[in-house]
Amino acid sequence: MQQTILIVLMIAAALATLGVLARGIIIMARGNDIGGIKSNRMMSYRVAFQALTILIIAVIFLLNRH
Repeated sequence: MQQTILIVLMIAAALATLGVLARGIIIMARGNDIGGIKSNRMMSYRVAFQALTILIIAVIFLLNRH
């Protein structure tokens, strides 16, 4: 049960990373973000979601270690 929850959280974090990445690419492609504030914010969110995903994967590996 615990591992299932972690896997669901990992998938959600990975999908959030993908969504933020796509949004950041769209913002950059439109060229409306003159100062780069939105692009930088999206990059920060992407890095945070990637870190969360890696942390969850590490916890899963630690729990499966025998």
